[in-house]
Amino acid sequence: MFNSIYVGLTGLLGFSRDLTIIGNNVANLNTPGFKSSQLLFSDLFYRSQFSDSNRDGAQVRLDIGNGVGTSATRVVFSQGELKATGNDQDAAITGNGFFVLRRDGQIFYSRAGQFNFDADGYLISQSNGARVASLANGALQDINILGLRTNGGKATTKVTFSGILDASATTTTPVDVGGIKVFDSAGVSHALTATFTNNSAISAGSWLVDVKDEKGQVIASTEIRFDAQGTPQVAFNSFDVLLGAGAGTFIQFFFGDPGSVAGTRSLTSSSSSVAVSSTDGFGAGSLLAAKFKTDGTLVLTYSNGQTVDGDKLALASFNFLQGLEQVQGSLFTPGKNAEEPVLGTAGQGAFGSITGGSIELANVDLAQQFSDLIISQRGYQASSQVISTANDMIQQLYDMKSKR
Repeated sequence: MFNSIYVGLTGLLGFSRDLTIIGNNVANLNTPGFKSSQLLFSDLFYRSQFSDSNRDGAQVRLDIGNGVGTSATRVVFSQGELKATGNDQDAAITGNGFFVLRRDGQIFYSRAGQFNFDADGYLISQSNGARVASLANGALQDINILGLRTNGGKATTKVTFSGILDASATTTTPVDVGGIKVFDSAGVSHALTATFTNNSAISAGSWLVDVKDEKGQVIASTEIRFDAQGTPQVAFNSFDVLLGAGAGTFIQFFFGDPGSVAGTRSLTSSSSSVAVSSTDGFGAGSLLAAKFKTDGTLVLTYSNGQTVDGDKLALASFNFLQGLEQVQGSLFTPGKNAEEPVLGTAGQGAFGSITGGSIELANVDLAQQFSDLIISQRGYQASSQVISTANDMIQQLYDMKSKR
């Protein structure tokens, strides 16, 4: 009977530990990337002895157990639900991959994707301060945008015109096309004006063109010509404009391919409709947003309308997930028996895909936890009842002696 007390005690210890595991799961219900745990029970050693009866001339063996033990905990790595956060730098993994984080010379792995840029431009985990790693040429490196907070301008190289220049014999009023926005090599914008004057009285299909800058100064004066069908002539379908003195920026004013009807045409019409159809170049811009694509690429968007692909998130995959050990801050480290991870990026193999602006919620099943909680409570209650019953039986023995 004394042994029954010890058996009941193992039940109390086991279920109290299970209560701690369940409590930790419930407490981390709102912890991003958290993976719930399960306590694994196992029966303890057995004492074997022969029974008091024989069966078919042989004694029957009795195997008497000595209670329950807690052999290990198991982490449940099932997928958690995704939740949009409104923070562009947040990222969630759908699949089996882990984010790779680095701190104080150590490498950690995590499913928690609450990221942000610090003052030095490093992408860090908000929950533990570790730097988020990217994968470049098979090597890990920190993601940093310090040198990418601005986007330098690009000089305009070509301005394309389309539409109709009225070639009527009575047309003598010059045609102005203003507000031609171009950029110099420093990314500074300029507004040019092109003035077209019908010169067909001197040379058939000829138009004189003057280009002025925003100060009204003529920076180019030349001629374009059109054939009998009103399409641009060879060698007269474009000209260069020098923007700025000295080593300035040369911009081509292009009016269409020779013989093509898709560009500018000189035809008899009621009015001129020539206008700029396209122009390249752009000014300097500041960083507006940084978001992740499904393959983990960081896309930077600037105020000048440009987008630039930055670093790509590094992901790790493990063949033996139960070999990982949990540490504070939703981090995992490889245990003693864990294999080295396979590194890659989203969209490859088992790494999964990235959802930007979202996080993975904890995979805690609250209904399951409450059910386990009831079972643990009842198990603890039953174990305590075993101890109480064994104590009552021992008391009965003491009472027998005292009544003699």
